[in-house]
Amino acid sequence: MKIPFLATLFLFLLVLGRALKKNTKAMNEQEQSFWQRERAANSVRKKPLDNLEYVFLPLEQLPTEVHRDDAIVQECLDTLTILKDSKIVNLTGITNTDLKLTYGTANITVLTEYDQNYTSLVTTLQKWANKLYELGDMTHAKIVLEYAVSVRSDVTATYLLLAAIYSQSGLSERIPELISAAEKLTGTSGKIILRKLQETYPSL
Repeated sequence: MKIPFLATLFLFLLVLGRALKKNTKAMNEQEQSFWQRERAANSVRKKPLDNLEYVFLPLEQLPTEVHRDDAIVQECLDTLTILKDSKIVNLTGITNTDLKLTYGTANITVLTEYDQNYTSLVTTLQKWANKLYELGDMTHAKIVLEYAVSVRSDVTATYLLLAAIYSQSGLSERIPELISAAEKLTGTSGKIILRKLQETYPSL
């Protein structure tokens, strides 16, 4: 009676062993490929950054003159004023290795700074818009959020809040625009935003 069980166990262990061996081989190949690319990237000489897609921050077109007496609003405006004179680039989803291969190792520090500026921008825009919304100012919150979407923000709350404003303002027909924008985002953030929008507004 034990023989069939032992045979089944042996077969299971054999299959498991082969699967683990195959998985280990694949992981080793991926690791080797990564280090080959990394070594190649570290030897790339510095290249011009002229072809980067810099983000333009048009403060004069945003509602910077409203609710300045609110501490959070003023904090956001101070941050954006600093960012206006900084270089901002959305490098979401691009690895450091790819950046070095494209622009050279010597540019990695400045590129990281540009990307950090972008992160600061989209998080500050969300914070600002959220406060405007809390203050009952949906009109100006909408302007801020629409700008954030236009520069491909990957902040989930930005899309959900703008969709809520559209819904509350009788502009539900514009929510599909947000779904379309989310579909164009790279990385996992776009998928999360898309799923949440579709779950919240299943009929669109």
